[in-house]
Amino acid sequence: MEALHVYDTTLRDGAQQEGLNLSVSDKLAIAGLLDDLGVDFIEGGWPGANPKDTEFFERARAELHLRHATLAAFGATRRAGGVAARDPLVQALVDSGASVVCLVAKSHTGHVERALRTTLDENLEMVHDTVTHLVGQGRRVFVDCEHFFDGWRLDRDYALSVVRTAHDAGAEVVVLCDTNGGMLPHQVEEVVADVIASTGARIGAHCHNDTGCAAANSVAAVRAGATHVQGTVNGYGERTGNADLVTVAANLQLKLGLDALDPEALRLATHIAHAISEVTNVPAYSRQPYVGASAFAHKAGLHASALKVDPDLYQHLDPALVGNGMRTLVSDMAGRASIELKAREAGLDVSDRPDLVASVLAEVKELELRGWTFDAADATVELMLREALDPGCTDYFEVESWRVITDSSGEGDATSEATVKLRAAGARLIATGEGNGPVNALDHALREALARAYPEIEKLELIDFKVRILDASHGTDAVTRVLIETSDGETSWDTIGVAGSILAASWRALTDGIVHGLLRQGVPRR
Repeated sequence: MEALHVYDTTLRDGAQQEGLNLSVSDKLAIAGLLDDLGVDFIEGGWPGANPKDTEFFERARAELHLRHATLAAFGATRRAGGVAARDPLVQALVDSGASVVCLVAKSHTGHVERALRTTLDENLEMVHDTVTHLVGQGRRVFVDCEHFFDGWRLDRDYALSVVRTAHDAGAEVVVLCDTNGGMLPHQVEEVVADVIASTGARIGAHCHNDTGCAAANSVAAVRAGATHVQGTVNGYGERTGNADLVTVAANLQLKLGLDALDPEALRLATHIAHAISEVTNVPAYSRQPYVGASAFAHKAGLHASALKVDPDLYQHLDPALVGNGMRTLVSDMAGRASIELKAREAGLDVSDRPDLVASVLAEVKELELRGWTFDAADATVELMLREALDPGCTDYFEVESWRVITDSSGEGDATSEATVKLRAAGARLIATGEGNGPVNALDHALREALARAYPEIEKLELIDFKVRILDASHGTDAVTRVLIETSDGETSWDTIGVAGSILAASWRALTDGIVHGLLRQGVPRR
């Protein structure tokens, strides 16, 4: 069997999910997390089709330093009646700098004739011309055969001719797409086996979840001979989503014994899935296979008594293999090892301080019970550890008070004004800031005040702000969680705040982000 490809399309197909909107910075952050997960390919988007994806590839060349994954650009075959070498969207794929190009091609006769409005022969020529051109430009080419399974059922011979054309033109992989998501596993196995036997091409699978079978269909495709699987982290995607790539990879590796991801990378799966959830601002699904908060959770009673004897009695595998943990109580999944790992990542040695580890762990558990989550807020955890190791080391300033006033004339946007009073460098500092919202005004006021004591703060910039309402059934009285990303121009870090007020939660995340930035720069307290 050829080495299995794990191909992620979170940044392209996953981003088509209703209500999911990613900035270029979001996409770069997610790409870094996907690389940590160890996927083989990261589909960054469709350069030339929209400015955001074009910018992503431009910035990726300078800012994205992938250790394992290869960046892929998505695009389409050239226009009917044209020439690939002169097609601007095909040229945009070359200009993206991506070494891998994934082309979508029609393999369903109805789509060729009614959507593309061209002939079946011209469609084959479009596939051949585009693949040949891109291969000639030194690109590895994958071809996604859109609506393949439905097309195979409608006109098997034509669907197979598209696969043969792509393969003969030099496509490295031909991916069979269940675009409508209507297939069942036995149907996928039948079609994949037929395509491999009939064409000799290397085959991949791209499955949607409209029957609830996307992950199962992906595994079925591999069982039938496919050596390339596509999907998205957390199953993001339009309608009911795509195959959840973590579920697929874990099933292939832990159940079928195939080499999908590096075992050490797979141990990061829970952390990465939750961290990506924070970046997308889409709540993590607690009952998600393998990585969900409830995936290995057990209520008291019969289960708990059996688990004391042998955890395997009520678990299908060791949750540590995917970075998750067994729970018998409603609490976070962190253990002493998690705290020690966080400390090691921050360059802190707590190996001889079990008391400190236990204290921080207890604090983490208490905060998580109140709605905090630290999967994507490593900077906040680091501050907790540093303060526990060296009390007072994070006391760069003492807050006396802060307030925000928002005013509107009744027309247009409201404006906000914030005033902060604090003590730093032996002085009482008062500053006022204005902004297009209360958090923006607080950020300006805080920076203006602290700049007098710590001019190094000028390097720090708030680059992302996300709000999530906890216990939404409480309406406007619900607890709010705020995640803020701060940057020093070279790297970035995330901090979290949780409170009954969005402003109080934002204030905590803001101040922690600044303190962490000053610590990173080695700025002494004044």
